Formats: sequence, structure tokens, C-alpha cells
Amino acid sequence: MNIWEAILLGIIQGLTEFLPISSTGHLTVAGKLMHLISDKHPEEWTAFIAVIQLGTVLAVIIYFWKDIWQIIFDFLNQNVKKRTKFSEQKLNSRLGWFIIIGTIPVGIIGISLKKIIEGALTKDLYVIASSLIGLAILLAIAEKFASLKKDMEKITKWDAFWVGVAQCFALIPGSSRSGTTITGGLFLGMNRETAARFSFLLSIPAVLASGFLELYEARKFLDPSMAFHMILSTVFAFIFGYISIDMLLKYLRKNTTFVFVYYRVALGVLILILLYSHLILP
Repeated sequence: MNIWEAILLGIIQGLTEFLPISSTGHLTVAGKLMHLISDKHPEEWTAFIAVIQLGTVLAVIIYFWKDIWQIIFDFLNQNVKKRTKFSEQKLNSRLGWFIIIGTIPVGIIGISLKKIIEGALTKDLYVIASSLIGLAILLAIAEKFASLKKDMEKITKWDAFWVGVAQCFALIPGSSRSGTTITGGLFLGMNRETAARFSFLLSIPAVLASGFLELYEARKFLDPSMAFHMILSTVFAFIFGYISIDMLLKYLRKNTTFVFVYYRVALGVLILILLYSHLILP
């Protein structure tokens, strides 16, 4: 990997992490085209992706800093300092519980399937193309039939749990963490902006945990050059991730997610064409 490849991968990660179009899918296609993914050591690519995601999760933390601080403050105040019945807790305190509840499923599944996630199967472009198209269909159905009426005040513990279950499907490359959680939120009746905001907040614990775990395990094959490129990618992922969050939230206030549906289908079909034409290896 050279400097320009590291910068490009960081930009791709930042721009695609929060849009429901799959950052892992885009990064893996880019990595295959640039011949950066080793068939013998696919776990190195998994670690690289997980670590540069720390840049985008930092973008979430900074973008929602006031919200996050208020969630932490109210949660500790109403659950530790002064025990308050859940039904009487403030919205921010309830959101703290919702994030915990929503993180449990992906924590259990992620740990259980860690070896599979790090293996060659999850770098397979046939899997990525199928996931891109499959989730596009689900997102289109959600847009067509969901009520889209719930705001943050109306989210329940069961909503948080099922969005957390939806997040588990993001472990399939090509699905997209934001794609699965936003789609799950829409099916549960959340409006688009609420589904996106909750998706971003819910991503923080899971991405932080996987990023730091992979960073710790990546020390085995991190030479100075690789470390520099990883840091560079992470910095650019942060910059473009912050821009992406702001753009998506503003877009969803007035628009549907169908543009992402069309994009996912087009990209999935393009990948399949390239594969069957042997212009790119699976």
C-alpha cells in the first residue's frame, strides 16, 4: 500500500460508512482492484477496515457530542445517582438504555462468528454483490410500506432490540451497518431522520469495541509503514465521515432513501458483471 492508496481508502470509508451503501463492500472492491487483499491472510484486511472505522466513529462522537454528553449525564443521574422508574426517565436516559439493549445482539453474534468474519468468505465479491442487492430490496419495501411516524420520543425498548438484531446483519459484507439499522428502524415505523440518528448512535459501542480489538490484534503484523498508512486512512475517514453524517441527515429530512436503493442495485449488478467477465477476482 502506498500513501495515495491509503488516502483513497480513507475517503471511501468516510463517505460510505454512514450512507446505507456498505463501506466494507466499497473498500473490499477497491482493495481487490488495487491488489491489497491477501488470500493467505484475509484477517489483515479485516483488521485494516475495523481500525480505520475508528476514524468514522470519532466523527460520530464529535458530531453528536452534545447529545452523547447529555445521554451519559442523564443516564448516570437517573440510574446510578438517583434511581428513577424507566417510564419516568428523560429521553436521553432512555436512549442510554436503548443503545445498551441494541448493542447486545451484535456483541454476542460478533464474538461467536469472529473467525468467519475474519475469513476469506466475507471478502468474497459474490457475497458482497448479493448483499448489496438483497438489502436494497428490503430498504425499498420499508420505504414503500412503513409508517415513518416515530420520532425519538416514541422509540421503545423493543424497537432498540430489533434494530440491534438488524445491526447483526451488517456483519455480512455488503449489507452496511447504517443500511441494516436504518432499514430496521424504518420497518419499525421510525421516520427517516430518527432512524438515521439512532443508527449512528447505536454504531458507537460496536465500532469502538471491534476497532480497538482489531487494533490490538493487528500489532502482530503492523510494521511502521503499515501503521503510518493505517493512521493516514483513519484521519481521512474521520474528515469525510463527518461530512457524510451532516449530508445524510439533511438529505433525509426531505427525501426518501430510494437513491440508495438504486445505487446499491446498480453497484451489485456491476460487480457481478465484472466477476463474470473475469475483470475482477472474487
